[in-house]
Amino acid sequence: MDHLTDPFLISADRFDGPVLVTGAGGCIGAWVCAILSRSGVPVIASDLQPSPARAGLVLGQQAAKALDWVSLDVTDGASVSALVSEHKIRAIIHLAGLQVPFCAANPALGARVNVEGTINILEAARMADIKRTVFASSVAAHSFPAGGPYKATLYGAYKVANEQTAHVYWEDWKVPSIGLRPNVVYGVARDQGMSSKNTIAIQAAAMGVPFEVPYTGLYSWLYAGEAAAAFIASASQDGAGASMFDLNGRCETIEAGMEILGQLAPEMQIAANGSPFPFPPDLDENPLRNHVPDYPAFSLELGVTDTFHAFKTLVANGQVTNLPA
Repeated sequence: MDHLTDPFLISADRFDGPVLVTGAGGCIGAWVCAILSRSGVPVIASDLQPSPARAGLVLGQQAAKALDWVSLDVTDGASVSALVSEHKIRAIIHLAGLQVPFCAANPALGARVNVEGTINILEAARMADIKRTVFASSVAAHSFPAGGPYKATLYGAYKVANEQTAHVYWEDWKVPSIGLRPNVVYGVARDQGMSSKNTIAIQAAAMGVPFEVPYTGLYSWLYAGEAAAAFIASASQDGAGASMFDLNGRCETIEAGMEILGQLAPEMQIAANGSPFPFPPDLDENPLRNHVPDYPAFSLELGVTDTFHAFKTLVANGQVTNLPA
């Protein structure tokens, strides 16, 4: 599956030591670890329950198992700091977090993981004098102050708290960071969350089974490899300040993506119905691209095509057998 990450490989000398990736078991985390490891950058892949499953879809099962996986509970500040010290971490890409439905189901746990976990990362960076920390906020932060046109969620509220916390860490202790607000990420390994349905549709087409996307209209199509590359670029230079940037991808309709998919799989039984997705689809990511080293931009056609063919291969190899629940 090297063709998935080939466009995003970087020079290893952009990092001067190991990179800690939290939430490495998730979709963006899997892509970040795959790109860094294939680029020759030392990676510490951490998660609460370390699993190479998603990374194996992107990187290949053997290469994913060969990553340096460690168990890390980001709500345990002492463990976070100890890991950073033990592995002599030089940059942190913080992706660990609970998504919208999980925060709604268990608000207190969502706050501990998403808010306290980010505080622990910033504190570890402060103690270790790390100048390269990037963390995942979310487009859901744009729903605040509440009462605007977009749906307010606990997840979004926690992300707003993280953005403000990062500013305080810079103002009070000069801990630099970059926060990225990814919009709707799609691609191999995206299999959970309310915005995963366009990826599941591509997988369903590759498997030859019917599926219905519950949204229509304008949508952010942010390819997973591009999202991972943006996080890597943001962590590949020393920071100053607490910057926040939108990460949007291509603003296209759901129907446009389904049309591309229909050309790839004419016999597919994929439909899109329902209201527009309740978050903004067309955020400006030019400020981010002007701030960090260059990284690739993927067209909708290329992203959908690569994802479809990758799923066909994964299905043929027996790595993907069912649609996500």
